[in-house]
Amino acid sequence: MTSPDPVESALTAARPKAIAALLRHFRDLDLAEEAFQEACLRALRTWPEKGAPRDPTAWLIFVGRNVAVDALRRSRRLSSLPDEDQLSDLDDAEAAVVRQIDEADYRDDILRLLFVCCHPDLPAEHQVALALRVVSGLSVRQIARAFLVGESAMEQRITRAKARIARSGVAFEAPSAIERTERLAAVAAMLYLLYNEGYTTAAEPEGRVLAEEAIRLIRLLIRLFPSEPEIMGLAAVMMLGHARAAARADADGRPVPLDAQDRSRWNRSLIAEGLALLDKALRHRRPGPYQIQAAIAALHARAPSVEATDWAEIELLYGALERFEPSPVVRLNRAVAVARCRGPAAALELIAPLEAELGGYFYFHGTRGTFLMELGRNAEAQTAFGRAIALARNANEAAHIRSKLDQLLAETAHSEK
Repeated sequence: MTSPDPVESALTAARPKAIAALLRHFRDLDLAEEAFQEACLRALRTWPEKGAPRDPTAWLIFVGRNVAVDALRRSRRLSSLPDEDQLSDLDDAEAAVVRQIDEADYRDDILRLLFVCCHPDLPAEHQVALALRVVSGLSVRQIARAFLVGESAMEQRITRAKARIARSGVAFEAPSAIERTERLAAVAAMLYLLYNEGYTTAAEPEGRVLAEEAIRLIRLLIRLFPSEPEIMGLAAVMMLGHARAAARADADGRPVPLDAQDRSRWNRSLIAEGLALLDKALRHRRPGPYQIQAAIAALHARAPSVEATDWAEIELLYGALERFEPSPVVRLNRAVAVARCRGPAAALELIAPLEAELGGYFYFHGTRGTFLMELGRNAEAQTAFGRAIALARNANEAAHIRSKLDQLLAETAHSEK
């Protein structure tokens, strides 16, 4: 693995807070993003030579604000400036007091920005995509991958969301407590996608940063909604999954499957925190999909080995999850438990109808290839692994499947002797 560029890492880490501050100041999404981008360009020109400032985020906000003000002054020559109260609320003493009180509840600018992006004027999928782009700075490709859609489709979705905001005059102000409750599901969905992006790329430094940021934000969300079991369940999902991060990749960054992971490297304190949150959530007796996923993760976390895992219970839980959220990806995950309980043939039969929906999904072909290999259908397994390699999102995923393919070819050669 190559070490991340320190300047780029600093810019990535500063982005959410800088965008949040610029957006609060100018109340214009495009202007805030453009100002941040220009500030980043100036940082890339000066920081490598002069060194990064002590507080990179403050530097970027300061430079970004100056850039945006200059842009507005230039535009004033062509048209009148908007009213001052639309340009900035920083000089409004009363608004500052209200905001201070409100931020005492929010406790974090980024979380506040998440609620702003998840505005009900936008369709749910647009809210989440926009929040991932604006708040987390994920690329269109990363977001498209999370939604299992093409990049061009996702680009259009984000563009439409921005255009709709511009047309509707959505005010980027902190929503009220009632509005926060109404937007809670969208914010939770966004955090879940942010965590998943980090989880699937955990071998990369940026992936771990995303997962840890999602966990930090979900902890803040729990402080805002201390009696919401699904938020506790989502937090448990993240913690129980991220607890395995150190064991999920080898020294070269290649993925290590659950069967081969060194469980002594799992983070036991994070597991304990996740299990405690799940137990607390379940006491509310209001089950939901996040709590079910956390229950599945808890069974893995509590099992001393793969062999000792309660796969039958996991299959039942995936069945319950499918009733909440019918999804081909959920069924694919359920098939892994089915293979453990009833064999690969039953699992293969379960996922057979999913090819049309998941034909472009790396994990579908990798999982299907494994089932075929276990059944001795080596030629078909070879084809499935080949398709998985073609769909791999990074070199580590491709290397993992290639090792399975090498094993398959070696077994085939040995049997033909």
